Amino acid sequence: MFARVESAALHGIDAFTVQIEIDLQQGAPVWTLVGLPDTAVQESRDRVRTAIRNSGLYFPLLKLTVNLAPADVRKEGPAYDLPMAIGILAVSEQVPLDALEGTLIVGELSLDGGVRAVNGVLSIAMHARESGKRRLIVPQANAAEAAVVGGVEVYGVETLLDAVQLLINPAHKSPVRVDVDALLRQPAEYEVDFAEIRGQEQAKRALEIAAAGGHNVLLIGPPGSGKTMLARRLPTILPPMTLEEALQTTRLYSAAGLLPPKTGLMTTRPFRSPHHTTSYAALVGGGSIPRPGEISLAHNGVLFLDELPEFKRDVLEAMRQPLEDGVVSVSRVQAAVQFPARCMLVAAMNPCPCGFYGDTHQTCQCSPTMIRKYLQRISGPLLDRIDIHLEVPRLKQDELLTLQAGESSAAIRERVVRARERQLQRLRPYGIVCNAQMSSKLAREHCPIGEDARGYLRMAVQRLGLSARAYDRILKIARTIADLEGSDAIQLPHIAEAVQYRSVDRRFWGGG
Repeated sequence: MFARVESAALHGIDAFTVQIEIDLQQGAPVWTLVGLPDTAVQESRDRVRTAIRNSGLYFPLLKLTVNLAPADVRKEGPAYDLPMAIGILAVSEQVPLDALEGTLIVGELSLDGGVRAVNGVLSIAMHARESGKRRLIVPQANAAEAAVVGGVEVYGVETLLDAVQLLINPAHKSPVRVDVDALLRQPAEYEVDFAEIRGQEQAKRALEIAAAGGHNVLLIGPPGSGKTMLARRLPTILPPMTLEEALQTTRLYSAAGLLPPKTGLMTTRPFRSPHHTTSYAALVGGGSIPRPGEISLAHNGVLFLDELPEFKRDVLEAMRQPLEDGVVSVSRVQAAVQFPARCMLVAAMNPCPCGFYGDTHQTCQCSPTMIRKYLQRISGPLLDRIDIHLEVPRLKQDELLTLQAGESSAAIRERVVRARERQLQRLRPYGIVCNAQMSSKLAREHCPIGEDARGYLRMAVQRLGLSARAYDRILKIARTIADLEGSDAIQLPHIAEAVQYRSVDRRFWGGG
């Protein structure tokens, strides 16, 4: 007897079909598993055999050969357990062979016949729809995630027996349905709010501009000035995610095994805050089996790097290309994969090792040489890729006691959403959603400025020694400021405000 069951595997965050071929012949009861299986797949023989028997089903005591095709691609993980078991039951005539047509199956088996969740089911569901499958059988814990896709009937099973009964009598179980629009309409819940921050009006204004245009931000200030508080509240003023953004983010978290339980779709923008001891592969992505790193897990959200100079130099330099291109390419001998990485970078740092250089409250204990070495941990090319540089001074005690609570995140978010809508109307034909994503060509096309503004900008470039990349970023920031004000044209005040966000770093790193 021969049976073929279709399953799927991940390449990065994209899925491809894996055909599981099962052949049963007379002979000694030996199970041969071929097709470049890794250790987890090899061990599936014991899991599948035990799960079949503990489910009250018959495991054939004959010569069994299982091939995982394509045979030249390494198979990893336990997601082939359930389709293997179904195939073995099909060749032993416990499941009808014709029930397997048009069906894609994934799932891990426990020894008692239970079906455990696996990674990457959203991508697998999208692949099943694109390849014309009519039915997808997944673990019950992954059913809501798969049903988000639509266009394919999704069935969640809790046990091997559930899957068998479904294949024998499909009418006894209904496919899982998910209201995607209802999920997207749910308001994001945050434990923090901008209203909790007293003072720091310039910093809050800069973060509003950053949120409106998707710009990267560097916050420089002494300990206790509120840099981390400000950064952690940035997601609360970002616009709601679109369906496409939610699907992209969910695919990444699903492939990485980080999707919260029973979550069909991630509708809250991610906020990732890795520690400064994070390795190169953990931040950018990689490993022997390439996995998305923190910069990809922050896709469509915020990547917050606190104590920026404490990160290893090679780790920071590796972010230059992803910040520019919005994608991470990970090459290995076996394969090369790409992960999306279009996030907002928010970095915070002290101005010197002790943290009090330029502080009016406490005297700095660092020598000029120490300060210079500390600041030189951040390279010029990386600074150039950060749009907004902002000094965050520490508030005085009387200011903390007398200043009123700030504007709420909801009020700020309304302005940000309106500005993003203007950008989307302008940039949708180019496949981008915000000003920060514009290329140099688009920036010059959609950021026209008058002669007075041009003269001011030319003078600023000469005095500050700005690069061509910094020039383009000033135009993009000015375009965002104009969008926040509902202005079609970029005026001189917009350019002047944008320039000040590119001049603060010259106080610390010097001109040039």
